[in-house]
Amino acid sequence: MADRVLDAESLKREHLVVSLSGAHAYGFPSHDSDLDLKCIHIAPTAALLGLQPRHVTAERMEVLEGVEVDYSSNELQPVLLGILQGNGNYIERVLGAITVRALPELESLRPLVRATLSRRIHRHYRGFAYGQLREWEKSGFKSVKKLLYVLRTTLTGTHALRTGEVETDVTVLLEPYGFGQARALVERKRNGEHIELDDALGEQWRREVTRAFEVLDAADEASVLPLEPQPEAVAALEGWMLDVRRRRFGA
Repeated sequence: MADRVLDAESLKREHLVVSLSGAHAYGFPSHDSDLDLKCIHIAPTAALLGLQPRHVTAERMEVLEGVEVDYSSNELQPVLLGILQGNGNYIERVLGAITVRALPELESLRPLVRATLSRRIHRHYRGFAYGQLREWEKSGFKSVKKLLYVLRTTLTGTHALRTGEVETDVTVLLEPYGFGQARALVERKRNGEHIELDDALGEQWRREVTRAFEVLDAADEASVLPLEPQPEAVAALEGWMLDVRRRRFGA
């Protein structure tokens, strides 16, 4: 199913990387989980230097054999700028999600992206998690999936701030950061997208979610990452991008 979509979209643009995100990358897929394909593509350099240069975001969503396939792709330059600003969505496409397809250049990009990570990611992960908390609230604090999204985001941010490594699988992060009891939630979610909590568990996890944000904030204070991306790392990343552009000028 994913191959059918990717083969069609690859005729339109060159993908640097195709990553499988969502529940599959976060450690709690169920039989009815969609396929969330997050991509980075490289536009031909000449197309970016014309009178009307564009960095077009491509999106496609369809249901194939009962499974929703959600495809989106962003062009390389805005992705790298977003990474420098701490955008975890883009960082995870390079470092954290499940790689489905990739060009050889991805391997040389990964260490350069790691070198640019900074405490700017705290703002992204906190803001993203807060938005997901609001979504959980809209479910009446019942949706197991939405609760796990809050935990996944806060703990991925916590781990990155403390170690400099990007880990999206929440099952790897639960015990190290004191949320081992959430493993039962993971098992529930694997039974289906729409599994709900009872009222007592919902109330319990409202308190635990507050602690997850506190853990994330404490990680920012104790982070191994610099406050801002280091100039030499930014220069190396830009050099990599310019080299990629030169090799695709006439493509």
